[in-house]
Amino acid sequence: MLANLNDVLKPAQAGRYAVGLFNTTDTDMLQAAIEAAEEACSPIIIGTAEVLLPYGELALIAPALLAAAARASVPVVVHYDHGLTFAKTMEALKRGFTSVMFDASAKPYEENLAETAEVVRIAHAMGATVEGEIGHVGSAADGDDAKSDMYTTPEEAVAFQKATGVDALAVAIGTAHGVYKSKPNLNLARLAEIRAALDTPLVLHGGSGLSDDDFRNTIAGGIAKVNIHTDMCIAGSKAMEKSLAAQAGRAYRTFDYLETRNARVAAIKSVIAEKISLFGSSGKA
Repeated sequence: MLANLNDVLKPAQAGRYAVGLFNTTDTDMLQAAIEAAEEACSPIIIGTAEVLLPYGELALIAPALLAAAARASVPVVVHYDHGLTFAKTMEALKRGFTSVMFDASAKPYEENLAETAEVVRIAHAMGATVEGEIGHVGSAADGDDAKSDMYTTPEEAVAFQKATGVDALAVAIGTAHGVYKSKPNLNLARLAEIRAALDTPLVLHGGSGLSDDDFRNTIAGGIAKVNIHTDMCIAGSKAMEKSLAAQAGRAYRTFDYLETRNARVAAIKSVIAEKISLFGSSGKA
């Protein structure tokens, strides 16, 4: 069933568990996510991000995401992650996404605030929810995870939410997007300060590559939404490599491609199921 962030994150915050966002750029990932959520009786957030559109354009993937969410037996938020431009964020809303993240965190503070507030105004009028970001969750490949000056402060979080009205807030506490070069140094004390100062559900970006204890500690510290994508891609790639290696040296058959596809779906589904269990959302639908 279609849901928005308020439907799944408010109960998560109250129950001290987290709901995963699993970016699904094609129907293979989509199938894996919905099946994993239904089998775990868990709410789930699916979607895509602006940087992923070259691998699955909105016009192509949106109808599939929305149809799968509508017929699912568990609450499913269809979320546009890291909307970097106003135009594409509006397109996602017009296509029926129930939630968007507008990410102007790399811009000057006043621009981030003003643009995010405008997206909130429009999205709320359409019945959708909005996630914003204050501080900056950078790229592990660039080493941004070590830049503590990008960490969110409690004062910034409170002021930003009050001025914009966002329904969820992504905070920077030491995570980064992509594959980590070294173990991330999470600032759990800062997370606790933000949680104590702000009642809005908090979001952890850059979740792929964190340890199980990292997830448990951040969720215990107040995180209600965790973003996962890289781990899914790695699992799918490894499954394809294994399947293709098994086919090496023999004449290709009609079903080789389809068997490889199913192996990829199964591997991605396994990652999502593990994360759902770890985040504590199993049985919460």
